[in-house]
Amino acid sequence: MGKPLTKTQIIAEVSTKTSLSKKDVANVLATFQTLAEKRVVADGQFRVIDLGKLVVRKTKARMGRNPATGKEIKIPAKTVVKFRVAKSVKALAKR
Repeated sequence: MGKPLTKTQIIAEVSTKTSLSKKDVANVLATFQTLAEKRVVADGQFRVIDLGKLVVRKTKARMGRNPATGKEIKIPAKTVVKFRVAKSVKALAKR
């Protein structure tokens, strides 16, 4: 497995394959990110067809342990956003 692509590398790759300018691709990605953020906040999820979806999940409060001291600590409940990969993408990873 190689290094993940940087934002600049993604923009350059998409720009090359679509013949759009890097500035236009950057604007599309920024708009896509804003849309995803708004929909996750409003609906609790944002689906990207054939890729996966962002979903909001609530975690329960639990007891944990400080790895440095070994002392038990209380970890509060919180809301997190997770990405659930689509089945078609999971199937590619199994090849």
